[in-house]
This record gives sequence, C-alpha cells and structure tokens, in this order.
Amino acid sequence: MQLILFAMITLAVYLVGGLLFGIPFVCRGVNRIDPHARPGTWGFRLLILPGTILLWPLLLWRWWSGCPHPPEENNAHRAAARLPS
Repeated sequence: MQLILFAMITLAVYLVGGLLFGIPFVCRGVNRIDPHARPGTWGFRLLILPGTILLWPLLLWRWWSGCPHPPEENNAHRAAARLPS
C-alpha cells in the first residue's frame, strides 16, 4: 500500500513539474528549439501541451542546451541514401 502511495505521489510531482515547465515552454521555448513552430497558433500550442507535460525532461534539456533545430532522423533508409552509388 505504501509503495502504491509513493508511486502516485511521484507521478503527481512529475506531472506538476511538467505542467509548470509546459506553460512557459509552449509560449516561448518551442520557438527556440523548432523554427517551424514559430508561426504556430494558440490552438497548436494547446495541442502540444499534453506531450510537453509528459516529455518535459527531454524538452528542458533541448531548450537549455540551445539546440536550434530538431534532431535529424537516422535510420537504415537514410544511411542507404548517403552511400555512394
């Protein structure tokens, strides 16, 4: 019973931290880490808020480090396209 209570409190702290991070992030931070989000409307920002709340440690790290562009996807198809023919 105490383990469940501890898990619920930990989850609540994580989500509250995500909400406290998410509000300033969707207002200003998303513009800094993704230039394609600059013309985004408030509806767009409201839609990305739940994901921001859940992924806030990753987004905080990207915002803090000042990454100006989203990471480039790296998969087998891109690697094959880079090979000389």
